[in-house]
Amino acid sequence: MRIARPVLLVTTPIGVIMGLREAWRLAGPGMAVLMGLMLAVVGAFLWWTVRKVREEAARDRKMDSG
Repeated sequence: MRIARPVLLVTTPIGVIMGLREAWRLAGPGMAVLMGLMLAVVGAFLWWTVRKVREEAARDRKMDSG
């Protein structure tokens, strides 16, 4: 885990950028834009889920201590 996390934090954005670039090259700007929008939607849902989990955990901690 000590090595895997930094490697993933570096290689994942590089892979996403390379994928968008290849989509642009192979299918034109339309496909790259669609892929970018898909990544934005998935990222937004991931952010929303993490936010909800953190809110619920904070609420549970507050209920336990109070």
